Formats: sequence, structure tokens, C-alpha cells
Amino acid sequence: QVQLVESGGGLVQPGGSLRLSCAASGNIFSINYMGWYRQAFGKRRELVASMPWGGSTNYGDSVKGRFTISRDNAKNSTTLQMNSLKPEDTAVYYCRMIVANTSIRYYEVWGQGTLVTVSS
Repeated sequence: QVQLVESGGGLVQPGGSLRLSCAASGNIFSINYMGWYRQAFGKRRELVASMPWGGSTNYGDSVKGRFTISRDNAKNSTTLQMNSLKPEDTAVYYCRMIVANTSIRYYEVWGQGTLVTVSS
């Protein structure tokens, strides 16, 4: 069993920065995919940033140039650095990973979500 624990959400003023973190624990052999998604009230969940193993980083159009995803393979974790935040970035942010366990079975795992509120 694999679990994801997110941290770093909160209230920030427009133009400010926040850093979200997500760490995986459990029966992990490798992590093939790490990504961040968000869901604003009344809207569909959307991709924010993704980083597949050995692949290119991908960002949603609305966050390009402002957000940066990174991963630490030794710690089975990913970080989303969010700069120049706007009120429209307000949402619950979710971490998603595709994990292979030691039996080389693949699982899609989601974090519990962390609320980011951008407001003055």
C-alpha cells in the first residue's frame, strides 16, 4: 500500500508565493509519474504540472512561467513552487503519482488535497 501526504497550502496575497510538497510512503519500487492537479469550487479538476520518469515536464497554460515542479527520487517526493499567485489560482491542489511496488504492480495514488487561497 502506498500513501501520499501533502503539505504547504494556505492563504497568500496576490503576487505571493507558496511551496507545496508531496511525499510517498509504503511499498515503493519506483515512481513512474508525479503530477499536480487542482480543482476550484464548481470546476473540473485540471492538470497543473506533471513530470513523468524520463519524460518532459508539462504545465497547464495558466501556470506556465509561474509554477515549477520538481522531484526528489531519493525521498519519493515532489514539490510545486508557485510564484506570482493570482486569485484564480485558488483551489484544492492534489498530488498524483503512478507507483510500482516491489512486485512490479502499478498503482495510481492521489494525495488528500491541500487548499490554496489567494486573496487580499
